[in-house]
Amino acid sequence: MTAAELPVGDDLTTLESHILSEEQRHAGASGTFSWILAAMTLSAKIISSKIRRARIEDVLGSIGSRNASGDDQQKLDVIANETLLRCLGSRAGVALLASEENDQPIILHTEEDRPYCILFDPLDGSSNLDACVSVGTIFSILHHDSHADPIETSLLQPGTKQVAAGYMLYGSSCVFAITTGSGVNLFVLDPTVGAFLLVQENVRIPGAAKSYSINEAYRSRFPEGYQRYLDWAHGNGYSSRYIGSMVADVHRILIKGGVFLYPPTTGNPDGKIRLMYEANPLAMIVEQAGGKAYAGTTPLLEIQPKALHQRTPVIMGSPTEVDHVLEHLATSP
Repeated sequence: MTAAELPVGDDLTTLESHILSEEQRHAGASGTFSWILAAMTLSAKIISSKIRRARIEDVLGSIGSRNASGDDQQKLDVIANETLLRCLGSRAGVALLASEENDQPIILHTEEDRPYCILFDPLDGSSNLDACVSVGTIFSILHHDSHADPIETSLLQPGTKQVAAGYMLYGSSCVFAITTGSGVNLFVLDPTVGAFLLVQENVRIPGAAKSYSINEAYRSRFPEGYQRYLDWAHGNGYSSRYIGSMVADVHRILIKGGVFLYPPTTGNPDGKIRLMYEANPLAMIVEQAGGKAYAGTTPLLEIQPKALHQRTPVIMGSPTEVDHVLEHLATSP
């Protein structure tokens, strides 16, 4: 192909080049943060490859044990977790790593020149893998407080303190969504060149969309406010779009609009979504795209965590749709 035949306006911006260009805007940047994100992209490529070969390599199904959150561990949960720990554990600048799959965080370094803590859910929605449903990795990056005592408490920061957050969605394509507090950017893995290419900058969630994502099988166990909302939604022509992998459900809402709900139930009055590993990073993504995120009637990112594996109810999505839910929660029976 000659220069004259090259497509005009095709900007092949890779995730790595985008990170480096952002780094140049911050005087005194050491490159440490960029190396951490590079480790995340490497992890995504490895995990994506493992998922696509899961049936061939016989790594589907449960291993017969439970993780720190009490969920059945899948074989690919373990593979994804080990991949992230290996890729991130050797990066300069990382002081602590915390995974939904592990009881305790991993303390790598205590020095002040290790400025970051990373929390992650290695494979959200992994129980759906046998049916080829989209799953994903969710991550949150925090500044490390080297004076925290004990050091593990450095992780217990509200979502407003996140330096960056994102997810890697493994579906029909491998998507990397990330925010560093200045909007949300989407990248897609091009397997022909092995790089994540920028496909959308400054993603904006639609302000309203008449759809909701919730597991209505548990409706009778929801608080009355959520049941009133569902009655209202049914009466106003809303459609239900529930995938069963939170990261996939939230990604769909980020692109098409709507609201994701995971209410408390009589059996789980504190909800089931992990605050630190799932709710906070996805809430940051949604809010940076112009949406809203709540835990009941409390702004989700303002919650002060008390435990590493703390659970929370979740409402997040298009601002108008979240408001509709909150109006019904506030209405007296």
